[in-house]
Amino acid sequence: MARVCWWFYFSKVIELSDTIFFILRKKNSQLTFLHIYHHATMIFNWWAGVKYIAGGQSFLIGLINSLVHIVMYLYYGLAALGPHMNKYLWWKRYLTSLQLLQFFIVTMHTTCNLFADCDFPDSMNAVVLTYSLSLIVLFSNFYYQSYLTKKTKSI
Repeated sequence: MARVCWWFYFSKVIELSDTIFFILRKKNSQLTFLHIYHHATMIFNWWAGVKYIAGGQSFLIGLINSLVHIVMYLYYGLAALGPHMNKYLWWKRYLTSLQLLQFFIVTMHTTCNLFADCDFPDSMNAVVLTYSLSLIVLFSNFYYQSYLTKKTKSI
């Protein structure tokens, strides 16, 4: 389990590289607070997780996140094929919903862990709970801004 968690951590290092490439290519329009916060904090969270508590509880978070990322990178891969693929990309809002579902599952799981007789440290459960709640707030705001508000064009 610890080795699987290490490989998951390594995938977070690779994901952080896309943020670095955005910065180097001056693609600031793709750099939002949510993007930078998520990628910059995931690397440190998973470093601590792999170094100190790799295994059981961490594995579930990594598993769920990996499944979400498979779907997410499928979407990005299709989008990268060009504008002719846009008609097949109607499901972006559902991808964001899937990301939110992931954070709700992690929040519920972590909350249960706080009250269960489990060797996973309560201090790390508190960190995971706080972090997942912050992601729920940020991704909910993204969902609201992207899909629920009417965009007005300024002239």
